[in-house]
Amino acid sequence: MSEKVAVIGMGQMGSGMAGRLRESGLDVTGFDVSVEQRARLTKDGFQMTSSIAEALAGRTLVLTSLPDPKAVNEAWLGADGIVAHAAPGTLCIELSTIDPQTMRQVGAAAAARGIAVVDCPVSGSPNEARAGRLVLIVGGEQTDVARAEPVLKLLGADWKYTGPVGTAKVVKIVNNMMSMGNVLVAAEAFALGVAAGVEPDKLYDVLSVSGGRSHHFTKRFPNALKGDFAPGFKMELGEKDLALGIELGRVTHMPTPSASTTRELYALALAEGFRGQDIVALLAMYQNWAKPA
Repeated sequence: MSEKVAVIGMGQMGSGMAGRLRESGLDVTGFDVSVEQRARLTKDGFQMTSSIAEALAGRTLVLTSLPDPKAVNEAWLGADGIVAHAAPGTLCIELSTIDPQTMRQVGAAAAARGIAVVDCPVSGSPNEARAGRLVLIVGGEQTDVARAEPVLKLLGADWKYTGPVGTAKVVKIVNNMMSMGNVLVAAEAFALGVAAGVEPDKLYDVLSVSGGRSHHFTKRFPNALKGDFAPGFKMELGEKDLALGIELGRVTHMPTPSASTTRELYALALAEGFRGQDIVALLAMYQNWAKPA
């Protein structure tokens, strides 16, 4: 694969994917709005630029990994953005978890300038991004997806095609609604089991092979038992994704009472000081509540 790549949004996930592509032999430039992050990554050997326009110069493939719809709109549609500065014929792969309407808007604006767009949110951690073990959810024109396939194979061994641009974002939102709910219920149940007198390690040994287990329970709770809440997926991102699900329900006229309750508890965790920690820190919140007054 010989295309030159720009990665816009070099946070945990973006830098993980950029590192994977760089280590696979690709020529990668990166941009992030954070001056501090750009400086850190430059020290780590990344080729960083001071603007999106500079990052796009001479690049035929662009990846965007951004935190929310506002950041996506600015990166794509701003005066210094992708639609204004990417050359016609450029292939852009949008990897963020955002609402489908924003994805369709930026996709349409890009297509009007002859820029190909693949809608490709990802499931996995920054470590899995660096190792090329992400699960990719892919939407877009089949010809564009086929063109993206070489880089998709570097980022993940498996991907699922969902349909036109925007559909992959829908799938990612509902997946994250499920994931955030799974972690919340597991944290509540686990804290209750410990409060009722079962040793944490013994409780985990049983629950990890029982019917109530989930992917996130077996992936995250071993770290929580060691008091390690380093972020693989930050609490505030979980709250943001739940809000996206609730808004999707609103625009499709479908009630989302479970997601709404779950989102309130994530917001409570943020208010109680767990911002920046992994979503499994919900367990610590429940454990705090279990302590006698």
